[in-house]
Amino acid sequence: MIKRFMMMTATLAVLTVPALTQQTPDMTLPDSRREIVTEQQVGQWLVSDFIGIDVIDDANVKIGDVNDILFDREGKVVAYVIGVGGFLGVGAKDVALTPASFQVLRVGRWQESLKLKLSMTKDELTHAAAFNPYIAAKTTQ
Repeated sequence: MIKRFMMMTATLAVLTVPALTQQTPDMTLPDSRREIVTEQQVGQWLVSDFIGIDVIDDANVKIGDVNDILFDREGKVVAYVIGVGGFLGVGAKDVALTPASFQVLRVGRWQESLKLKLSMTKDELTHAAAFNPYIAAKTTQ
């Protein structure tokens, strides 16, 4: 009886080990790329924090606002797209500048809102080269 019990235990162990080590493959992302972020940290911003915020010059005068944010496939922000000139959006053009061009400011009595400070004048922005989005990328991807 003991011999039979030991044979069953050994057989069960041999059959169980591969089942315990087998993993169900996840075809969406490799383990190294899957990561859940549960909260925003100090020094991190949401895109919604920037869209529509004022861009000001060194004299704290509004010279435009953020219309869009350009980022690459890895999620790195490449440029803030600033709407400048025009009246109520008519005649305005977009100019894209790297994030390093700006200083992020918290303003208001309780520092409740953001502004981007830029060391350029409205005239310099108006005369800067316009940003042209790559339209074909929207239809092919």
